[in-house]
Amino acid sequence: MSTTQEVLAHVGGSIADLLAAYRSGKVTPHQIIDAIIATTSADTDNPIWITPPDRTTLQPYLDGLAHNDPSDAPLWGVPFAVKDNIDVRGMPTTAACPAYRYQPEASAFVIQRLVDAGAIPVGKTNMDQFATGLVGVRSPYGIPVNPQTPELAPGGSSSGSAIALACDLVSFSLGTDTAGSGRIPAGFNRLTGFKPTRGLLSTRGVVPACRSLDCVSIFTRSAEDAARVAAAAAVHDPQDSFARPNPAHNALSDFGRWSNELALGVIEPNQLAFFGDAAYTNAYAETLTQLQKQGVALKPIDFRPFVRAAEQLYEGPWVTERYIAMEEILDRSPDKIWPVTRQIVSGGRDRSASEVYRSIYALAELRSLCAAALASCDALLTPTAGKHFSLAELEDDPVGHNQSLGHYTNYMNLLDFCGLAIPGLDTAAGRPFGITLVADTFQDTRLLAIGTQLERMLHGEAQATDHGEHRANALQTFKDPAYVNLAVCGAHMAKLPLNFQLTSRGGVFIEATRTSATYRLFALAGGPPMRPGLVRQDTDSMGASAIELEIWRLPVSTFASFVEGIPSPLGIGSVETESGAQVLGFLCEQAGLSGATDITEFGGWRAFLTASNH
Repeated sequence: MSTTQEVLAHVGGSIADLLAAYRSGKVTPHQIIDAIIATTSADTDNPIWITPPDRTTLQPYLDGLAHNDPSDAPLWGVPFAVKDNIDVRGMPTTAACPAYRYQPEASAFVIQRLVDAGAIPVGKTNMDQFATGLVGVRSPYGIPVNPQTPELAPGGSSSGSAIALACDLVSFSLGTDTAGSGRIPAGFNRLTGFKPTRGLLSTRGVVPACRSLDCVSIFTRSAEDAARVAAAAAVHDPQDSFARPNPAHNALSDFGRWSNELALGVIEPNQLAFFGDAAYTNAYAETLTQLQKQGVALKPIDFRPFVRAAEQLYEGPWVTERYIAMEEILDRSPDKIWPVTRQIVSGGRDRSASEVYRSIYALAELRSLCAAALASCDALLTPTAGKHFSLAELEDDPVGHNQSLGHYTNYMNLLDFCGLAIPGLDTAAGRPFGITLVADTFQDTRLLAIGTQLERMLHGEAQATDHGEHRANALQTFKDPAYVNLAVCGAHMAKLPLNFQLTSRGGVFIEATRTSATYRLFALAGGPPMRPGLVRQDTDSMGASAIELEIWRLPVSTFASFVEGIPSPLGIGSVETESGAQVLGFLCEQAGLSGATDITEFGGWRAFLTASNH
C-alpha cells in the first residue's frame, strides 16, 4: 500500500509523468484525490483553500473519468486548483468576500473545457479579495504561506493557487491576471506562470476585476505543462464578448522547444529597480550571465515607456473598472470589503470620461514604442518582481510595497502583451527569484517555446520519465509560423532605396552577417535603382566568396505581398550563411546575368557602391 506522500509524489512531478503513472497502473485518480484530501485535512493551519477538496463534491468528476477515454482526454485524472473568483459548479464563489458568496449554476467556460479534457477541479483557493493586490495578504480567510518561506509574502492576488501547487497538492492551478496576479506568485514560489494574450482564454464565469483587461492565468511547474493545459483551455468562446479567436500562427498544438539562436531584450541597467533587495539584484545578474554563457544574445532596451504604461493602471482612470465590478457590494455593504481594497477601489468612483480618453491616447502611443522594442528581439526578459517583501514589511506599508510589485507587471494587459514567468536562478540564500518573458499579442506559443529553452539553460533537462526518456529532448522543434527571416544583399538593406519595402511591411532588422564562401555577386544591368544579383557557385568553382548580408524579419502576413513585387530575374530561394544556417533570401537566375558586372571582389553591395561613388 502506497503512503499518502508516495501518492502525492506523482502529483508533484510533471503532468506527463502523472499520466504515465496512470497508464502503468502505479496510481489511480481515486488514490490521488484521497491523498489530496487527507493532506489538506491534516494541514488546517495554512489557509490555502476557501473551499477545500471534498470527496462528495469530487466523486462525480471521478465517475466521469470512466466514460472519458484517456487517449482522447489530454488531462485525464489531472487534479487542479481554482482561484475563488472563477466559477465551478457545485462549489461556491466568494472572491474572498464572504458577503459576496454565491452558488454558480454552471462552471466557467474555461473550467468546463478542462473538465472535458479529463482534469479534476479539486477546490477553490484563497486570494486577495476581489483580485485587488499583488501581495496575497488581503483576505479575511488568512494568508497562505509557502512552508519554505513562511515569513515572506506568497504573492497575489492568486496566492492560494500558487501555494497549492508549490505544496504539491495539485498538478496545475488557475489564477487570474489583470496586473500581475498570475506572475508575481509564480516568481515568489519557484513556479511557471503563464499570462496569455487577452481573450485567448475565456473569462465567462470569472468575477471581473477590470473586465476589459482580465485574463485567466495558468500556474504549472514548466512551460511544457503550461502549453499542455492552455491547449485544452484555449477554445474560442463566442458568448464571451471579450474573447478573441486564436490565429493559426499561434496554435498551441505547434508548441515545441525553441532551437534557433536567441536574442532577448533586457532592461537598460540604469533603469532596473530592485527596491533595495541586493539578493534579487545579484540573482538577476547571475541569471543573465548564465544565459549569456549559453549563447543567448542580450539587447538593452529602453524600459521607460513600459513603466509609463504601468503607471496608468492605478494612477490613471482604469481603477474605475474595479469600482464598476464591485459597485453593488460597495454601496450595499462597504464594511464587508477589506479596508485597503475598499480604499483603492473607491478611488475609481469619481474619475472622468476625459481622463479615460487621455489614458487611451497615451497608451496607444506607448504601445507603439513598446511593440517596436519587442519586435527588435525574440522576447523581452525582465525580473518578475524587484523585491520579495516580508509579511512584516507589507504590514508597515501595504499600498506602497504592493505598488512596487507591479513595476514589472502592470503594463502588460494595458498594452495587450502576453507574458510567461519562469524561475530564474535562486538567490545566494536559496530564495526563489523569477524572470518574466514578454511578447506581443498572440505570440503565446513562441513565448512558451522560448520559456522551455530558458528552463533548460537555467535548470537543466527535465527529469527522465518512467520509460527512461527525457521529455525536454522529446519535444518537437518549434517553427514560428508568424515570421519569416529574409536575407537581403542589395537595395533592400538598411538606408538603401528599397528598404522601405521591408519597413512598411513591419520588417525589423535582426543582424548583419555574410553568406558562406560559395557565392558570386553581380551588378545587374538596368535600373535605377541599381540591383545586385547573388548567385551560388559549385563548391569547387573559382571566384566564389562570402558576401555581406542583412537578415530582416517580416511578419508572415506581409511576406506574400513583398514577394509578389520582386521583378525577374530575382527570386527568393535558400541562402546559406557563414554559420551554415539556411535562410530565405534573394537569388538571381543565370539568365539575368547578361550584361551584368561581376563585383564579388568587393565582398558586398555597400562596398561596391562606395567604390563606384553611388
